[in-house]
Amino acid sequence: MSKPLEMSTKYDHQAVEANRYQQWLDDDLFKPSGNVDANPYSIVIPPPNVTGKLHLGHAWDTTLQDILIRQKRMQGFDTLYLPGMDHAGIATQAKVEAKLRKAGKSRFDLGREEFVNEVWRWKDEYAKIIHQQWAKLGLSLDYSRERFTLDEGLSKAVRRVFVDLYNKGLIYRGEYIINWDPELQTALSDIEVEHKDDQGAFYHVKYPLADGSGFIEIATTRPETMPGDVAIAVYPGDERYQDIVGKEAILPLFGRKLPIIEDHYVDPEFGTGLVKITPAHDPNDFNVGNRHDLERINVMNADGTMNDNAGKYQGMDRFEARKAIVQDLKEQGYLIKEEPIVHSVGHSERSGVQVEPRLSTQWFVKMKPLAEMALRNQETSDKVNFVPERFEHTFKQWMDNVHDWVISRQLWWGHRIPAWYNKQTGEMYVSETAPQDLDNWEQDPDVLDTWFSSALWPFSTLGWPEEDSSDFKRYFPTNALVTGYDIIFFWVARMMFQSIEFTHERPFKDVILHGLMRDEQGRKMSKSLGNGIDPMDVINKYGVDALRWFLITGSAPGQDTRFSYEKVKAAWNFINKIWNASRFVIMNLEDTPAPTALPDLQQLDIADQWILAQLNDTVANVLRLSEKYEFGEVGRALYNFIWNDFCDWYIELSKAVLSGDDAASKKHKRIVLAYVLDQILRLLHPIMPFVTEKIWLTMPHEGKSLVVAQYPTIHHELDNTTAVRQMTTLIAAIKAVRQMRADANAPLSNPIDILIKTQNPEVQQILMDNQEYLKRLAHPKNLQIKADIQAPKLALTAVIDGAQIFVPLAELVNLNDEIKRQKKELTKLQKDIDFVTKKLANPGFVKNAPENVVAEQKEKLQSYQQQQAQIEARIVELQQG
Repeated sequence: MSKPLEMSTKYDHQAVEANRYQQWLDDDLFKPSGNVDANPYSIVIPPPNVTGKLHLGHAWDTTLQDILIRQKRMQGFDTLYLPGMDHAGIATQAKVEAKLRKAGKSRFDLGREEFVNEVWRWKDEYAKIIHQQWAKLGLSLDYSRERFTLDEGLSKAVRRVFVDLYNKGLIYRGEYIINWDPELQTALSDIEVEHKDDQGAFYHVKYPLADGSGFIEIATTRPETMPGDVAIAVYPGDERYQDIVGKEAILPLFGRKLPIIEDHYVDPEFGTGLVKITPAHDPNDFNVGNRHDLERINVMNADGTMNDNAGKYQGMDRFEARKAIVQDLKEQGYLIKEEPIVHSVGHSERSGVQVEPRLSTQWFVKMKPLAEMALRNQETSDKVNFVPERFEHTFKQWMDNVHDWVISRQLWWGHRIPAWYNKQTGEMYVSETAPQDLDNWEQDPDVLDTWFSSALWPFSTLGWPEEDSSDFKRYFPTNALVTGYDIIFFWVARMMFQSIEFTHERPFKDVILHGLMRDEQGRKMSKSLGNGIDPMDVINKYGVDALRWFLITGSAPGQDTRFSYEKVKAAWNFINKIWNASRFVIMNLEDTPAPTALPDLQQLDIADQWILAQLNDTVANVLRLSEKYEFGEVGRALYNFIWNDFCDWYIELSKAVLSGDDAASKKHKRIVLAYVLDQILRLLHPIMPFVTEKIWLTMPHEGKSLVVAQYPTIHHELDNTTAVRQMTTLIAAIKAVRQMRADANAPLSNPIDILIKTQNPEVQQILMDNQEYLKRLAHPKNLQIKADIQAPKLALTAVIDGAQIFVPLAELVNLNDEIKRQKKELTKLQKDIDFVTKKLANPGFVKNAPENVVAEQKEKLQSYQQQQAQIEARIVELQQG
């Protein structure tokens, strides 16, 4: 046991946070307990990209994860919070290439090996920054198990998965239309493409019929692909064009003949109902070409310039070629009109350039069998639980309509594809290990999509595929994944199907999805808008505990939230309130022992019984809401109890006893104060780890740290409906008098007469027994509590459950103003009546809610109606003057 220490008079977040994290690390508090009898609980961190610093979205993710881990650790679970980072192939390579361009170099100047070394140096630099940020955020990570997606262990898992899928026929190599980034010169998956509105045009072009009978009109937004046209298509049976089906059209500027075919792809209601087919440059046209065995003519190079199939436009940038082709069409009489439009165009998420649909040989994952397996698993008891549940529909919808996944990237940074080609025969060899006679083989130059390795993260980080991995056996499947709803497709879905395919288990029990962090105007934070907020700036200004509190109370699960410095400041004010209340308690504890057990319930007054009952109710609510991941509601439950019940009422009520002469009462009051504060700090610790640790170590305590202290539990012996009811009455009376004082501009320093007319003997007894509290907190000159009080004509009036309170202030009361005040109270009360009446009229509520809850609402309605009648009677009385 330790004695209370001095607390500084002001809360200083920088002083509170200084060196605390390092102390936790030095004491090895974040590692699993090693208790084999404890239930395991594990979370693997969504690995941030080593492309830069963490943003508020990362802070939100990791704060929620850390709260779960810290709470479970305190509840006795054997917890593992595993850190790690993602190599983020295309994103990181783009950053390093941009850095090289500023120095006037390219990756080709360096060569593959030196370029990769340059990226590793970038990784080391930014990994160090991320470590510092994790520390500032207070994340209780076990760094001894930290992983990186290019670690040898994870690379082995990637090779195993690739080869197994290939051998099962689920990975294949083929020529398809893919999304191509001409700047980074690599393939992109559909979800690496952002669609933005761009200014464009429909170019209406004459395609002459080969038999000289006229021309047809074709509208296109991409004239630069015209050299790749191989056919014209119409909808089958379209009466407008039956006479030309089977004929040929002439490709303007190039003179090539194009067959006119029928295909259901064509929308007869759109435009002219005629479509040019360019299989090498449009995914839909590619499918049409396959159905009709059409030639594929690629007209562009990898860098977005035109190739030799483009004729005289060879070497031009694609957009320059568009202008040149349009000009030639105009000059040669082929251009009918140019119609400006705004249309949605795909852009590379990484480089920002317009994506080019391009025919290319790539590696693909055959998604349908894997998606069907993951969907079947969602119908079993081993399903992944989505929170909020509505996002399961989003997941299923995407998996139902999923396309094959292009997994090869034309990059140098990442996992090399484990495929080799024989230099003489062209034979392909796919294996986890290289061929023995390596001189005769050349490895595929491409690397795998970053998400291929990230999809294995929940199990590869725990030692899979090693059969003797103790961490994999102990901590997989993991318990929870916390991430933003915007990467359900990128990452969540892929982890699910890969985990089920290779471990035959779900990767995590629950996936908790939060929204996006927006600015105060509701806009998405972005570099282009310049509205991003660095979480480290927020921490420096208000402290990490304030930021963490804001992040958990800012929104409901699955909802976006708006960042607000005002709300962070409000969080800081709440912590300051806790600090000042704790300081008062600790200063008054004297030789009170550490609160290791419940206070003696036989020695408590009504206020003690009430605060312990309210504490117990708060613990029950926090435990219930935490299990449902309703973090915002957890915050509200804690805030209401700490600010209202403990700080504003119990501490104020305790001052009357602490300043008195009854030594025994003072001793019991100190014990309760110490116990309740201790429990508050334990409840808050997962959310506000720094300030709670500081205060807890300052007060009498047993143990090394709150990090490993026991989390509060429910004690049914503390339940006390009588004490709660009685204190509710007492508080209502004090609040009513204070409000009337405020309305009459009569400060607490001025004693006033207080008359309380009771209609209920129990209420009268409660108020009589607690006159000392009334006297201290309402400051009466003359206090009367009786059933037969005659209401003064000129008095402010308040109605509480079971009593009317009169404050005679003849010289301050204006009759008309008091009537208006009473009518205002009546309006407010009517809203409460309407709300409860509506609830009780809802058959679903009455049927499904517990009986005691329904009974409580009925009692509340009856009380409101009684108060309403009393106020109405008082208004009549005042009006009669």
